[in-house]
Amino acid sequence: MTDKRSLVVSVVDDDESVRESLPDLLRQFGFAAEAFSSAEAFLASDVVTETSCLLLDIAMPGMSGPDLQQELIRRRQRIPIVFITGHGDSIIRPRLLARGAVECLLKPFSEAALLDAVRAALGRPAGAA
Repeated sequence: MTDKRSLVVSVVDDDESVRESLPDLLRQFGFAAEAFSSAEAFLASDVVTETSCLLLDIAMPGMSGPDLQQELIRRRQRIPIVFITGHGDSIIRPRLLARGAVECLLKPFSEAALLDAVRAALGRPAGAA
């Protein structure tokens, strides 16, 4: 069985409060956590190859969450993604899930919903639809 502390969950969100609170919560759940203010910062980091699950905002300045998802696919970086968004959209959610996202959570979401989504992401093969 894999030690949760060896599983890195990366948070990519332009909202500073999310970048501060989610990693703390993930660490309380026993995961290692890293936070990035943009998709570009995440891609430029060494953490990409260590990331076991990605919590990814949809709408960000510069490269959007769906753009990052496509770039990771292009690079053959198979990281399970849980999208998080403050803007509910009945059209984009099915599209993101069809491209392999594990879940799409609407902010504010519960701790239980987040933990369930992360567990689902870690429990299935990366990139599986």
